[in-house]
Amino acid sequence: MAVSTDVTSGAESATAERESVTPGRTKMILVLGALVALGPLTIDMYLPALPGIADELHVSSSVAQLTLTGTLAGLALGQLIVGPLSDSLGRRRPLMAGIVLHMLASVLCLLAPNITVLGLARGLQGMGAAAAMVVAIAVVGDLFADSVAATVMSRLMLVLGVAPVVAPSLGAAVLLQASWHWVFAALVLLAGALLVMAALALPETLPLSHRRPLKVRGIGATYLELLRDVRFVILVLVAALGMSGLFAYIAGASFVLQGRYGLDQQAFALVFGAGAVALIGATQFNVVLLRRFAPQTITVWALAAASLAGAVFIGLTVAGVGGLAGFVVPVWAILGAMGFVIPNAPAVALSRHPDAAGTAAAVLGAGQFGLGAAVAPLVGVLGNDEFALALVMTAGVLVALFALLAVGAQSRDDDVNADDMLAELA
Repeated sequence: MAVSTDVTSGAESATAERESVTPGRTKMILVLGALVALGPLTIDMYLPALPGIADELHVSSSVAQLTLTGTLAGLALGQLIVGPLSDSLGRRRPLMAGIVLHMLASVLCLLAPNITVLGLARGLQGMGAAAAMVVAIAVVGDLFADSVAATVMSRLMLVLGVAPVVAPSLGAAVLLQASWHWVFAALVLLAGALLVMAALALPETLPLSHRRPLKVRGIGATYLELLRDVRFVILVLVAALGMSGLFAYIAGASFVLQGRYGLDQQAFALVFGAGAVALIGATQFNVVLLRRFAPQTITVWALAAASLAGAVFIGLTVAGVGGLAGFVVPVWAILGAMGFVIPNAPAVALSRHPDAAGTAAAVLGAGQFGLGAAVAPLVGVLGNDEFALALVMTAGVLVALFALLAVGAQSRDDDVNADDMLAELA
């Protein structure tokens, strides 16, 4: 999918306009990566505590998982709110307000007396984290376009990938010394550090001349403009379905690895982190591939590979063979394939609407985390076992593959169409 000349020139002029206030690319990637990491840290740090939360609050594992659903729903809703605000008020003010909300919600989680309060507080946490995530992605849209944006997104994933590796280990370390409540005290401190960093190191990247009026009609018109772009919508769907496999794993991993295979909290953190390493490695190899291939081409091949791994995963679980290795290897293969999908699909989608990067990033994030909110309880309903994870993860990547192939079928005028993709797969 080629980006039009006016879009490219718009991105170049926006970059030039901010050269005097924008940090170097490496510094920007580190700052944005730290901000984006707030979401995964919020999601993942308490994963080792899920079985303990279920026991202490006297609820089933599937009910305990609803606190994860609340977080993901908050992330989705928060991005839909923060995206238009950041297009109107600039990037910094919504970001700061969101991080403060996250800190207050973390305190409420720490003091939660029951699962209802914890679930509601987790939703508010998600809304706060959404501000950091949508603003960070919008800044990428402010400054970069197309393959350059995909490259920057891949580099962000390197920084972002540290969070799933470190977060369960941090949570497990806290649980060795205290109860699960204090995992949220650690999140208060981490969010506070990010607030200081953002205040000192992140400049405003959206000039006054590029801001949109903060009017309900204008916001609605922007969302309608995005939703009328069929290719943008399909790319959002691909990005969301690609993430659904990751969220399925997040939702069920602790119950399978700790309950079914008997791993302790430290071993669980190591195995869980190994999957994140596969994801990180793929995102960095993606930068190399982008020098030769279009983002869409890489995404198609990655989804095809993930679908194959998913079929093997289902076969192993149905046959009841493979043991722990038969579980983690296919999962790692799928997560590695997602490392090519996650940076590419959003980058191409954002490049279609650089004049509304905040709202476009909000739609992307809401799609990803909204679907994640639906997937998390689905794994529990299906049994929180290997087969449930295999089925949900494989279904997500298969539908994403078919959706991406459908992008080409929508218009024969684009550079990448379904026939080209099918030929590449043949």
